Amino acid sequence: MTDSRLPFVSVVIPIRNEAAFLSESLGAVLAQDYPADRMEVIVVDGDSTDGTQKILQHYHESRPPVVVLSNPARIVPAALNIGIRHARGEIIVRVDGHTVIAPDYVKQCVEFLKRGDADNVGGPMRPKGRSYFGRAAALATTCPFGIGNSRFHYTERELFTDTVYLGAYRREIFDRIGLFDEEFICNQDYELNYRLRAAGGRILCTPQIRSIYYCRESLPAIWRQYFHYGFWKVRTLRKHPRSLQLRQLAAPVMVLAILGCGILGFLFPPTWYLLASGAIAYLGLGGVFALQKAIGAGTPGLWPGVVVTFLTIHLAWGSGFWAGVLGTLFPAEAEKNRFH
Repeated sequence: MTDSRLPFVSVVIPIRNEAAFLSESLGAVLAQDYPADRMEVIVVDGDSTDGTQKILQHYHESRPPVVVLSNPARIVPAALNIGIRHARGEIIVRVDGHTVIAPDYVKQCVEFLKRGDADNVGGPMRPKGRSYFGRAAALATTCPFGIGNSRFHYTERELFTDTVYLGAYRREIFDRIGLFDEEFICNQDYELNYRLRAAGGRILCTPQIRSIYYCRESLPAIWRQYFHYGFWKVRTLRKHPRSLQLRQLAAPVMVLAILGCGILGFLFPPTWYLLASGAIAYLGLGGVFALQKAIGAGTPGLWPGVVVTFLTIHLAWGSGFWAGVLGTLFPAEAEKNRFH
């Protein structure tokens, strides 16, 4: 018999055009070892056009039942807010369409929240790719050279951190600090977690909460992803200037240095040597980290792809950041980057 003292959990899944991953992702949610009558699954769909809705119809009679809601705004924070408002649970667990959670994921989230020393709990981001560059991205984004000291990307130990992948919250948190800010098409989780920490909350990352995240599978897709991350980081800083981390300046400084040296080289040619020296140092260091990651993963053939992915991530994030800065000066142009 189910223990009615177990908290009721609402799993909220924001999606749009996730037909390639949804069956595996949603199947993992429905296969949880948490009692089905103490859990509901809420999928919030942003007007998908790729067959996602047909897949959702297949799960309509599942146990626990899948509730499907519409998200006309077609953006993640709006989807999360729709799901949270509809949710009946004491605990809100976020799961994304590109994610496959472990069978005990919900149970572990509940157990760590019940401990009482954290207001948001989650696990490390464990990426996986299917294509060559997808697998390269999985290695690049678990390396400090690629992602800085954003420890939830690669930690192997339990720790309190500034943000976490996905996250599970007590419902009361949203009553206290508000819902996701729908102005943040990207970075909405970091922005909410900053408000949570500013209100005295704590965020726990533990390897016992396990999931797999499927990476973008091509360099153009990776570029778009990280360009938008950089762009929306500026919006976050406008709202919360004190949220700035030093790691977040590395890529913008790199892009600025490249542009500065490139332009200055036409006036003072020796600057080209400085630019070339910097490029050699970057590629050399990136090559060492990439080779270390590729060999450690048993896939040495991936190391050139990891180097290229490092460069793509850094240039895209840095370029997006400066586009965001320019967007504060030219708001109309910034709106072109509002949706992705």
